[in-house]
Amino acid sequence: MTALRTVVRHPTLNLGGLVTLLLLGTAVVSQVWTPASPTQIQITQRLAPPLQAGLLGADHFGRDLTSLLMVGAWNSLSIAFVAVLLGMAGGVLLGTLAAAWRGWAEEVVMRLADVTFAFPAVLSAIMIAALIGPGATTAVIAIGVFNIPVFARVSRAAALQVWERDFVLAARSAGKGPVLITLHHVLPNIAGLLVVQATIQLALAILAEAGLSFLGVGMPPPHPSWGRMLSDAQTYLSQAPHLAILPGLAIALAVLGLNMLGDGLRDIIDPKLRRKR
Repeated sequence: MTALRTVVRHPTLNLGGLVTLLLLGTAVVSQVWTPASPTQIQITQRLAPPLQAGLLGADHFGRDLTSLLMVGAWNSLSIAFVAVLLGMAGGVLLGTLAAAWRGWAEEVVMRLADVTFAFPAVLSAIMIAALIGPGATTAVIAIGVFNIPVFARVSRAAALQVWERDFVLAARSAGKGPVLITLHHVLPNIAGLLVVQATIQLALAILAEAGLSFLGVGMPPPHPSWGRMLSDAQTYLSQAPHLAILPGLAIALAVLGLNMLGDGLRDIIDPKLRRKR
């Protein structure tokens, strides 16, 4: 009851959760229903303002902006989720192994993380696009690879603290090896921290996907993407500012909601942080 009361009374967590649920709901609904086809071109409605052509107007091809934003939410979330899941799987594996074996294994993992950090996601995506071409796969690989060292460092630091706990020392005395200790004791104790980090990285991944699509190396046309909608709107800022305002607002709300959700989860999981505020 105390934990439930804390969750209910946490405004940051509640607001972030609400925004995130709305985002997820919009993305899921877009797969079964949209006000119009997001690829249907109607030149007669070109650059129509909100309420004149649909709820939010139309773009430079006459496509319904509401439908584009809804399907764009699915595309952005799916790329971001797969990329973060990929980065989390690789990073947690490397980080926990480094904490378990120490020595040369830890040194190799940390140096690889440093090298990966030297190549930002955008630069990695451009290099990958030069090899395999632009597309969703390029964005997933680039963002996922960039997330591996983040999770490696976080999981290693958290795992090292768990390895110093008495129950881990007892497990080692009982003859358990590093792999079993990591699976049975370390991972369950750092899972909450990893969930919080994944939430924050998901927000950054959405921002990165929008940036890659803006540069033309993300989701290819005709698939809707918030970043490419912003790129296309540059030419029409004076004629139809809503073409840039609406996808920009969608990106901002998605990132803000996930960040607030992550901050709220961090406060709930670590009460020490809540007492400091």
